[in-house]
Amino acid sequence: MSHLKERKEKNCLNCNAEINGRYCSVCGQENVEPAESAWHLVTHFFNDITHFDGKFFSTLKYLIFKPGFLSAEYRAGRRASYLNPVRMYVFTSAIFFLIFFSSFHFEKIISFAPTYYGKTEEAIFEMDSLQFSKFTKGVNNGTPMSKAEFKKYIDSIGKNDNLEFGGKYKSKKQYDSLLALGKLHDNWFERQLNYKQLEINEKYKGNQQDLTSEFIKIFIHNIPQMLFVSLPLFALFLKLLYSRNKKMYYASHAIFSIHFYVFIFIDFLVIILLNKLAQIPSFGWLYFINVLLYFYIFYYEYKAMRVFYQQRRAKTILKFLLQNAWLLFIMVLIFSVYIFLSFFKI
Repeated sequence: MSHLKERKEKNCLNCNAEINGRYCSVCGQENVEPAESAWHLVTHFFNDITHFDGKFFSTLKYLIFKPGFLSAEYRAGRRASYLNPVRMYVFTSAIFFLIFFSSFHFEKIISFAPTYYGKTEEAIFEMDSLQFSKFTKGVNNGTPMSKAEFKKYIDSIGKNDNLEFGGKYKSKKQYDSLLALGKLHDNWFERQLNYKQLEINEKYKGNQQDLTSEFIKIFIHNIPQMLFVSLPLFALFLKLLYSRNKKMYYASHAIFSIHFYVFIFIDFLVIILLNKLAQIPSFGWLYFINVLLYFYIFYYEYKAMRVFYQQRRAKTILKFLLQNAWLLFIMVLIFSVYIFLSFFKI
């Protein structure tokens, strides 16, 4: 309830319905004077934040330590005391991916350094004179090279290996000409694929490192979408697994899936934090805790299914295994689709 003065008029300013009391029985709006001070705006803001935090942390406690409890409470209609599952998913996923993308720099994690006879250029030039001489003899038919000569040699290899991606046609004009002359009979999909290959070749000029880096960057930033797409499919298979329970609608399975995904986000947030701490010499033992947290996800899923669906242990284990086999399948499928889509976003 706000501290604004209640209006004397008994019509709702929002829907114009007649009001009996302080709140509208139709839309729920409080019947107070519309003019408010700046101080009221500030206090209202902090009250909302406090209310959200209170619900969030109490819900978080049940979510982490009582698998399946929140989903059962939601299905039973006891919802006012807990944060809305969809709102919680949006909030936790936003925090997770904000920290995830700021914590990992994938362009540094993934090495694009070319190798020459199994060794990187950096490793070769760090060799002592004897090792370098022996290595270049193997490269140059028994004749050792100086570092300057070897540098010229690998530069020439780099130029020769700087091939175009899908370089079947030299230009869009050439490809269109072949189509117009009837020498090619590509369908619409094949044409779009060839046009994209030509566009990539023109944009990156055969630079495989820049091309791969951009592709990986696009793909990784699609991960939030991939998880969001997988969620309803995860819930769909639960619906099929528990199809005999006619009182269990798809929405109930969806709420269970949302709570499980939210737990995964929270679990991985803790893993990211512990990974950072484990880099401190005296905290290396935290890596062991992280391994336990990975396995806890599977235990949590099983326990949540057991609590929410109320079936015997043997049935729950079987359905747990089937559900995870399905999850693996849909993730491989979704990843494949997004690999293809990432190619067209380059």
